[in-house]
Formats: sequence, structure tokens, C-alpha cells
Amino acid sequence: MSKQLIVKDEIFIEAPGEKVWEVLVLPEYVKKWDELPEDYPSDKMTEGSSVVWDLPNGGQSITTVIKAEETLELKIALNVTNWKETLSEGDIAYSYKLESQHNGTRLRIEIGDFSLIENGQMYYDASVEFAAHSKEVIKDLAENG
Repeated sequence: MSKQLIVKDEIFIEAPGEKVWEVLVLPEYVKKWDELPEDYPSDKMTEGSSVVWDLPNGGQSITTVIKAEETLELKIALNVTNWKETLSEGDIAYSYKLESQHNGTRLRIEIGDFSLIENGQMYYDASVEFAAHSKEVIKDLAENG
């Protein structure tokens, strides 16, 4: 079996878990650290919420919230319809885990496992950049937004 390709990153945020959670699930914040379609509803994201993107090469990229445990964990499954591999929902996912700490919240991000798909290294590399950028924006929004 090939080496797992899972992005792991974390950041300490000087804000309570409730505020960090809002930044993760309210579209008004999400669109500042991740892409959302212009017509995405303004309702809080909950289990079952999906975002569907049409891809330039045909097919779709679909993200679906598969776990939303308030102030603890948000897990979003990723599926791209033109991936050749047969995957189970959540085999490749974005996971955001919150841990209350003195004076704030530790946010742990995991994205992957991209070793399960062809061109996984490309997705992994892009996700390293996404995690590094988005965690800083999430921190700023939770602390100052």
C-alpha cells in the first residue's frame, strides 16, 4: 500500500470554540476562507449540507458535511465524479477538530487521504497550501470578525 497523503495542520486561536465553530459553518464566514458558489444559501452548514461545483473538464466536485458535532468536529467528505477509483463517503475528507484550551481553541485540520486516487500528490500539494492559508483566515475571523 502506498504512503498515506493526509495533510495535517493546526493553529491556536484566541477565541472560544463557539466562535471558531461559527467561522467553520456560517457561509458568511466560510466564503472568506473557502470558495462557495455565489448562490449558496446563508443557512448554517449542518450534516447533509453539500456544495457542488461543475469542473472545467466535465464532472463535478462535491463536498458534503458528514459530521457536525458543534464546537468539537466538522467533517466534510470530498468526491469528484471523474475520479476513476471507487471510494466510500469520507475516504477523502476535510476534518476540522476543535479543542478548548486555556484562553482559546486549538483547531486541528486534516485533509485527505489522497493516496487513494490517481494524481493524489497534486491534490495533496494543493491542500497543504489551502490548509496553511485557510487556518490563518479562520484565526483572524474568529479573533477579530
